[in-house]
Amino acid sequence: QVQLVESGGGLVQSGGSLRLSCAASGPTINVNTMAWFRQAPGKEREFVASITWAGSRKNYGDSVKDRFTISREDVKNTMYLQMNSLKPEDTAVYYCSADRLGLAGPRQSDYDYWGQGTQVTVSS
Repeated sequence: QVQLVESGGGLVQSGGSLRLSCAASGPTINVNTMAWFRQAPGKEREFVASITWAGSRKNYGDSVKDRFTISREDVKNTMYLQMNSLKPEDTAVYYCSADRLGLAGPRQSDYDYWGQGTQVTVSS
């Protein structure tokens, strides 16, 4: 079973930056497209960004375009999310996810594996 572990969350002021990491372990041959989702209190889980194997294609949610950058280092089985110009509305638990077949898009149901999440809090 693939395991995903997020790290890098924390408290930051509005306008600041954070870098999240997601480390995959286990049979990582089963890890293809990877993605970040987030869930704020009282809201549904929201697609943030996705990246295909070897980083050949990236997609972003409208609310984070031009501020967040997704990347991955497959040799390290690790994915990253660089978050710049953070806003209070970015406050949420951020989840890492992965799919096996490389067909995943922006829907939660596309993904087979999930991490436990890391809290990001942006103060105004």
